[in-house]
Amino acid sequence: MLRTCSSCLRPIVAEVAVHFPCPQCGEEEIWRCRRCRKLSNPYRCPRCGFTGP
Repeated sequence: MLRTCSSCLRPIVAEVAVHFPCPQCGEEEIWRCRRCRKLSNPYRCPRCGFTGP
């Protein structure tokens, strides 16, 4: 399964990235690439619609 950044939607291949469960629903896995974390780009949970920094 190819992982994609929840902010920019680019594939995460051999990059330093973080992943964590959605803070609101806890059911969806949020993936963030290094670039989006550094720029504090917002992400959105596809299941519940929660938006975070």
